[in-house]
Amino acid sequence: MAQHRRRRTTALALGVPLALTAAGGLAYGFLPGAQPRASAATTAAPAWATAAADGFASVDALGQNGTYGGRDGQIVTVKTLADLEKYATASAPYVIVVAATIDMDPVGKEIKVQSNKTIVGSGTSGQIVGGGFFLGAGVHNVIIRNLTIRDAYQGVWNDKEHDFDAIQMDGAHHVWIDHNDLRHMADGLIDVRKDSTYVTVSWNKLSQDNKAFGIGWTENVVTDITIHHNWIRETEQRNPSTDNAAHAHLYNNFLEDVAGTDINSSYGNYSRGATKMVLENSWFQGFKNPVIKDSTASIVQKGNTFVGTSGRNESGGTAFDPKTYYAYTLDKTADVPALLKSGAGPRGSIGTTATATTRVAAATTLTVAKDGSGQYSTVQAAVNAVPANNASRVVISVKPGTYRELVKVPSNKPHVTIQGTGSSRGDTVIVYNNASGTPKPDGSGTYGTGGSATVAVEADDFQARNLTVSNDFDEKAHQDIAQQAVALRTAADKVFLDGVIVTGDQDTLLVDTASKDKLGRVYMRNSYVVGNVDFIFGRATAVIDKSVITLKKRWDGSSAGYVTAPSTAANRKGILIANSTVNGDVSAASFYLGRPWHAGGDASLDPQATVRNTSLSAAVRSTPWTDMSGFSWKDDRFAEYKNTGAGSGAASSNRPQLSDAQAAGQEVADWLGDWTPSAA
Repeated sequence: MAQHRRRRTTALALGVPLALTAAGGLAYGFLPGAQPRASAATTAAPAWATAAADGFASVDALGQNGTYGGRDGQIVTVKTLADLEKYATASAPYVIVVAATIDMDPVGKEIKVQSNKTIVGSGTSGQIVGGGFFLGAGVHNVIIRNLTIRDAYQGVWNDKEHDFDAIQMDGAHHVWIDHNDLRHMADGLIDVRKDSTYVTVSWNKLSQDNKAFGIGWTENVVTDITIHHNWIRETEQRNPSTDNAAHAHLYNNFLEDVAGTDINSSYGNYSRGATKMVLENSWFQGFKNPVIKDSTASIVQKGNTFVGTSGRNESGGTAFDPKTYYAYTLDKTADVPALLKSGAGPRGSIGTTATATTRVAAATTLTVAKDGSGQYSTVQAAVNAVPANNASRVVISVKPGTYRELVKVPSNKPHVTIQGTGSSRGDTVIVYNNASGTPKPDGSGTYGTGGSATVAVEADDFQARNLTVSNDFDEKAHQDIAQQAVALRTAADKVFLDGVIVTGDQDTLLVDTASKDKLGRVYMRNSYVVGNVDFIFGRATAVIDKSVITLKKRWDGSSAGYVTAPSTAANRKGILIANSTVNGDVSAASFYLGRPWHAGGDASLDPQATVRNTSLSAAVRSTPWTDMSGFSWKDDRFAEYKNTGAGSGAASSNRPQLSDAQAAGQEVADWLGDWTPSAA
């Protein structure tokens, strides 16, 4: 068997995303595959058509940073086979909205989809009849959602003469199949074959077929796949059959053998060859042999329910912990049948599914443009237009430009996304230059550290994407006042910073909470943070994941500084830096990873910072933690785990390292708890 190489060891991903490593340092704003938005020939896709995958499809591996399909490309609507094939087989990224029933010609045709595509049905009108899609070797970053793919049937329900699948992949990776209705084909509904990997299959209806879902056709043990919230009914076999999968995570699925139909189940979930399978909180109704395994395979069962089943129901061997690879939330097993009957398959309108794990509300979009071509000319004006206590998401879409202004999202305006529309995160910049010691214009004193922020977020469920937030306060010109100058301050829960740049000098990113007794979680991924002194600081439970932390020289050209200054409350989690890179054009051994900030001299605080699975440049000191304001870092919680690079080092009394057991409790998912961030 070929050796399966694991590319990540923590909750969401390992390493720096391709967009960052390819840049060779701090190449602001590079996004792979970015294309201009479509012009008059395009149409708006559903808000959830541009979401990113969960499960194994979200893992950063094989040079692909999760699965987000064609969201960086044009949005086109198709109603003919010619147009569907034109855009699906193109080399450029596209979001392809299927708005009609498209008949395949000839019957059994499988369109050869290329990389960086989202193919999504418009309501229930997107239907593919008599054929499907094929994803060949090396094809990656593909999303197929909200479609009905049906009726390649050739007269015999258990057809063995034709290979007409709904979705077939041979050697593809990073694929998300979600909210589809797949039925009545001439062979299988889904085939994941020949070393295809990093695949998630979720919220689909699979029915009326001989073979539902096959995985394998290889001697190599490389496939990683997540299968959750699928309703599989009236299918005989491969429900799924999983052969030589390195990691197969199945949860919250509903397998139903309907009494009185012509199709009867022969088996349900099958772990074959060297497969390691985790099977959780699924409901099996009337199935024969609901769970089976080869002697060489493993199945770990947890929380499943079996009603009216018969025959083999097996488990055994050891598997894996899915939360080692990504965060997820289980629904109660008892809720699964009703949940999937109402929530699986294409959605008739843009709205919410039945569970919080995939909830997507219709989004109101407000546009901002400096040149007057939008609804508003400033970002704050758009924030002001958001209704107080809004119940659903409002997307503030900001056209490229530099917006020199202060922006505050108050606590009574949750569910706001501020999103740049340029081809890179450097195209849309929100910048100001207040510092802690800057006098307020009304003469009421100075701004203070928190008040200096260019962008202040006090509302829960906030997201920022594809933009830069900067504080360009000139320290050299203002040596007479306090130098702290915040670019972004968050004081809320469930703040998702996705593909952004936050840049300044001292105190760049303040991750705070609404009050000392309130939880405030922040998740930053695929981003840059730039600064020099305490430039990631505060009392929030904050994760910096798959990002680049860039060390910057001081105003006088010297190299000295501190990356983190947590002020964590006791019994809370502090700052976690995972799967990232710390570097910059500064002197060797000149920066500490952090120091304990006991804000206001509060001895009850218990600051925490963990840096794990991260590449540290030679700029990091060999004794990476230090004291602050009379408080010893050794009395608080500072640690590393499996860091690499010239700035990493072995365990010592001055460089504590987590044990494997301790590290298992300090994953990204442990920081985020019951929250699974997803793009909205």
